Amino acid sequence: MSARRPYRSDVSDARWALIEPVFTAWRAGRAGPGTAARVHDLREIVNAILYVNRTGIPWEYLPHDFPPYKTVYDYYAKWEADGTTQQVHDLLRDKTRRAHGRDPQPTAAMIDAQSVKTSSNVAETSQGIDAGKKIKGRKRHLITDTLGLVLAVLVTAAKRARHRRRPAPPRDLAAAHPRVSKVWADGGYQSSILNHGAGFGIDVQVVQRQRAKGFELLPKRWVIERTFGWLMQHRRLARDYESLPQRSRAMIQWAIANKLSRELTGESAPPWRIETDMPTAIA
Repeated sequence: MSARRPYRSDVSDARWALIEPVFTAWRAGRAGPGTAARVHDLREIVNAILYVNRTGIPWEYLPHDFPPYKTVYDYYAKWEADGTTQQVHDLLRDKTRRAHGRDPQPTAAMIDAQSVKTSSNVAETSQGIDAGKKIKGRKRHLITDTLGLVLAVLVTAAKRARHRRRPAPPRDLAAAHPRVSKVWADGGYQSSILNHGAGFGIDVQVVQRQRAKGFELLPKRWVIERTFGWLMQHRRLARDYESLPQRSRAMIQWAIANKLSRELTGESAPPWRIETDMPTAIA
């Protein structure tokens, strides 16, 4: 571990102990000619990724006490491509389910989508317009379990409102979690996702809003809305800055992994609006 001053986004010893075996195995699997020159501490690489994820800064603005930003991004891209990021996320999700007394394999899930604006570096072919939300950008389709833990992610161009009716990731859900037999969905998906889910033996129930406007706490579906709230605590996800959809998916997985590792170790990361040392008179 580096002797630098810690950042609030750094993983603690307890959090690192949860995921270190994944990275140890990854590095061991890449042993060979030239690998001895890889001197960067993988924990510092993870810290740098979480720093970008939490603060929302561009990669090239990483503080100089982290490894070079090009090196950090290279690891970030490699871990996304070879499934290491997915492995870390899934490991923490399964541990969290066990901590809540649940079987690692869920039987029920929720699905919803979130439209977010994109940055100027995202190609036109990778974004679209959500006419209903009046947003030009991408759409994040999430499937979560009944605790709000992410089971599958699909990032697509927002397109138009009817695009939301395209089947999202039931295929991925069925492949990774074959025991899921019930899914509650947002009303925007309409009949297409019902038919798509039925093809994989999944009963999809659409939960409709009763009000035309205003906030409404919907049965079952409020859990996945909370998950979107968890994502918004990570500034990198307030807008989609990633040039590739798969990189956006990885950024979501890192955000959830960050949240789950803190929950498992009993740590917390209070949002900026909570002042724990606020003077009594002001409080």
